[in-house]
Amino acid sequence: LDFRVESNGNANMIFVDGGSDHVNIGTSSDLGAVLNVNGSGYFTTADNTDTLELVSTDTDASSGPNVRLYRNSASPADGDIIGQIDFEGRNDNSQDVVYGRIRSVASDVSDGTEDARLIFETMIAGTISETMRAIGTETVFNDGSADIDFRVESNGKTHAIFVDGGNDHVCINTSD
Repeated sequence: LDFRVESNGNANMIFVDGGSDHVNIGTSSDLGAVLNVNGSGYFTTADNTDTLELVSTDTDASSGPNVRLYRNSASPADGDIIGQIDFEGRNDNSQDVVYGRIRSVASDVSDGTEDARLIFETMIAGTISETMRAIGTETVFNDGSADIDFRVESNGKTHAIFVDGGNDHVCINTSD
């Protein structure tokens, strides 16, 4: 048996498809999972417990749990942002601020020659700034020419390799 709850604007606000073993929110269609949601979701907690937990009990050597950010565009184009994760919080003036961001951008959507960029951004002096960009054949740090340093530590040295972004210096085993 199916079970359906209507709202003022949606005849399938909650729909349990008894014959196909799936639950839907905002749709009567099976979108490909046991829980199908047509619309956005909002989860909140008032403490430091996990707000969302994804658990896989699979025992083989394959991956899991998996998170998939999928942009299903009918007209994909070069430069499309495929997915983005924002790390947002409040400042001391009660303003919402994106303190960090990870983005994936389709550089080339041509079949057989697809390319992408993976971009990491952090808040620096009140401005979100690109700190690292992975592009197919290279990884670039500080492509935006900000005063951002790059440092590699070894077992015994804090500055085994050090690039001083503000002074245009490259140092080995020192920061001077």
